Amino acid sequence: MRHTKNETSTTTLTRLIKALDAKHPVTITYTKADGTETIRTIEIQDFVISQAGDILIKALDRETGEMRTWRLDRLVSYTIHRTAYVIDQPAADEPRTGHGLATVTVLYPVDLPVLARVELLADALAA
Repeated sequence: MRHTKNETSTTTLTRLIKALDAKHPVTITYTKADGTETIRTIEIQDFVISQAGDILIKALDRETGEMRTWRLDRLVSYTIHRTAYVIDQPAADEPRTGHGLATVTVLYPVDLPVLARVELLADALAA
């Protein structure tokens, strides 16, 4: 288990992007808006930026099977599993709802290393 207080948000984001690339589920401990903590196992699908500038993790929640979002800065700890995703992916033709979300599209070669992708995402966020 990794505690986010012991690493930079860039390191956390890099590790979560690697989990997405490998299609490995992640168990997170997350602080809700009301201050309570919850533990969820998620299957990451995407990363988006809110209009407020927060990095959001879009993922399928294994408990409910629903697509949810979690703010990166509210993660307390996480564990990346070695198993594969088990939830059926939403169909590509299903409408993607993003109420109040702004997406940042970053194009990069498929073989670009993860750290370079994180740097491109950071540059896009700064723009």
